[in-house]
Amino acid sequence: TASAKSETPPDEPLDPFARADEGAGEEYDPWEPVNANIFAFNLKVDRYVLKPVAKGYDFILPDVVQVGISNIFTNLRFAPRFLNNVFQGKLKGAGIEVGRFLINSTVGLAGFFDLAAKVDLVTPEEDFGQTIGFYGVNPGPYLVLPLLQPFTVRDFVGYVGDVFLNPINWLVVPIIEVDGIPSVIAHKNRMTSSIIQYGARVGEVVNERSRNLEKFQGVEEATLDLYTAVRNAYLQKRARAVRE
Repeated sequence: TASAKSETPPDEPLDPFARADEGAGEEYDPWEPVNANIFAFNLKVDRYVLKPVAKGYDFILPDVVQVGISNIFTNLRFAPRFLNNVFQGKLKGAGIEVGRFLINSTVGLAGFFDLAAKVDLVTPEEDFGQTIGFYGVNPGPYLVLPLLQPFTVRDFVGYVGDVFLNPINWLVVPIIEVDGIPSVIAHKNRMTSSIIQYGARVGEVVNERSRNLEKFQGVEEATLDLYTAVRNAYLQKRARAVRE
């Protein structure tokens, strides 16, 4: 498939934060051969493992429950969204996030019901990848990793940053140890924390896959070059999110 290539001379080290529009177009993908192989692996895992599990999950749980579970996971990521609004000086967005969290965590039953949306308390989601993009850090190369969503180098740094910005990860189910700060699950019980963290992540992925069974099926059937389609859609979506 045709793709953009870096114009960096071969004897110069690759700049991981080079402009996304270097080369022929905006799809800066100098690691395409490796990315494409990992993408193919992820697609097989989805086809032979995740999709069948999601179908069974979808058969058992009604749509309203799946939406509620998705809402709970979204509610639990309130802190990174709030902080990234603050970091970008978007005080209105930060205020909306506080309002959403308070309403959904109380009358919304821990976030199961997104009641805040019904009173028009909505704002674009902000993450750390968008924050560092807001301050001028370029996206760098497109990046595909095993069993994870697509990234650019900048967005992967942001993804890790959001893990640190979420206090659940060091006050409730700690995967980050902070000396002198207690947590709901003691730091010494690392196995318990790991089981809960991985279990929650698998549950969220299966739930989201179940909610998008028909959508994903339609994309797979209608797209000849799925790798390029996913890459371009992701890069355009992230560029738009940073601009907003």
